[in-house]
Amino acid sequence: MDALVSLDYKFVRNIEPTAPFNFDATFHKPDHFPSGDNAWQPGCRWQSMLWQDQPLGLLFEDRGSVNSPLVQLSIFAQNELAASFLEGVVEEVNYRYNLQMDLSEFNHLFSGDPQLGSVIHKWLGMRPMHYGSLYEYLNVAIVLQNATVRRSVNMLQALFEHYGRRLAFDDKALYCYWQPQAIYATSEQDLRNLKVGYRAKSIKRVSDAFAQNEMNEFSLREKSVDEQRRALLNLYGVGPASVGYLLFDVFHRWDYLSYISPWEQTIYSRLFFNTQIDDPVATATLIEYFTQHYRGYRMLAVHYFWEDLFWKRKNEKIEWLEELIRL
Repeated sequence: MDALVSLDYKFVRNIEPTAPFNFDATFHKPDHFPSGDNAWQPGCRWQSMLWQDQPLGLLFEDRGSVNSPLVQLSIFAQNELAASFLEGVVEEVNYRYNLQMDLSEFNHLFSGDPQLGSVIHKWLGMRPMHYGSLYEYLNVAIVLQNATVRRSVNMLQALFEHYGRRLAFDDKALYCYWQPQAIYATSEQDLRNLKVGYRAKSIKRVSDAFAQNEMNEFSLREKSVDEQRRALLNLYGVGPASVGYLLFDVFHRWDYLSYISPWEQTIYSRLFFNTQIDDPVATATLIEYFTQHYRGYRMLAVHYFWEDLFWKRKNEKIEWLEELIRL
């Protein structure tokens, strides 16, 4: 599709996150692979959003401090928007970016930890986040399967160009995701023609499930973690690794940790046990280590270590890590 849509109407809302709050460490995750739906510079993030069939452009600006946070959110649209619609966008932004997250217990429990304490102090107020919907997250997870980062970037870009739209706002042109109905109306072969390989079947089946309302993110948010896990595993092509990411990033399960991928196994082994990348620690040992040290917040603790590592990589070359990343 790749049509350029001008978003000429601008609406501004102020959001007061819970303190402490680290704007850049929340709104920019250096470990995320680059995609055409967002842009970042210190103090600002631009993001496309498809909300209730409306393509929107979002601009987040840091207007506060760690201990007195304030985020100015500018919402760009094609036309006038009702106040109730805008408040719905703000509510969803609060959820996706965890802007009202209470970190007080986490900080209290682990600020004195020999390893985690210094990381918490360095990134005080950092929140996990995923900017998109469950459906959008699943598409990212699918293109990441068994592929180099470069290949994943190319596959997602092909999907954007074929099914998405480019939104023009605030001197930016960013791609916006498509409705699942767009792929429901197409064929698996059409997807294969975009060079996504065997992932075409997963993209098609997941899109069909959402288009036919077999999967509803908002009702799933109200379910127990076990119900969420079962529902996600029922989706074609979703395995235990993807479920772990989804439960943490999309459903805010800060302690869920039952599977570690080989790539993460190598990195965690290096971080926590200083092993060589060709001799990682057993995954069961890693999970037991996180359970002993960070029970109740295992994945949140891992997130802090992980983000700290990739922020370091942003500013300096880490030889052993570069061997594991191909972009």
